Formats: sequence, C-alpha cells, structure tokens
Amino acid sequence: MKKSFETLNIKCEGCANSIKKALSSYFDFIEIDLSKEPRIVTVDIKNQDDEEKLKTILRGLGYPLINDRLTKTQEIGLKTKSFISCAVGKFTLD
Repeated sequence: MKKSFETLNIKCEGCANSIKKALSSYFDFIEIDLSKEPRIVTVDIKNQDDEEKLKTILRGLGYPLINDRLTKTQEIGLKTKSFISCAVGKFTLD
C-alpha cells in the first residue's frame, strides 16, 4: 500500500536523490514531491516494520517526519545532517 509522509528539511533534488538512494534497498516504489511544503515522501509500505524502517532511514539522513517530537538541539542536529545528505545527493545525481 502506498503511504505518504510529510517530511522536514527536504529542499531540492540533491536531498531527494540522497533519500531515494538510501530507501531503494528497502522499497520498490519511492516518490518525493518537491512541489509542496512540507515535502511529501511516498513509499510502498507493506507492514509496520517498513514504516519504522522508513522513519529510521529518513531521520538518519536528517529528514524527520513533520510529526516527530524534537528538541531544539535535535532540530539543529538533523538540519545539519540534512545539509550533508543534500550535498552528497547533489554530487551523485543520476
């Protein structure tokens, strides 16, 4: 079942590329809508484990879900991670 998640810190194609590469080992369908704010990540979720895996990967890249409860320190840390993920994504665009 395709499920969409509102995600923070996604700014551009570089961000989207990093996310797609990180998720591609686990999900067959990945779509990132850069035309809306907050950005929407849609994947094919089969079970609760898939959803938890998605959240873990996104957060590890610096892209938490909009409904994640974060402290200011966590927000800053994740934003910094997202800048790095974005830069890597820009240099590896297909």
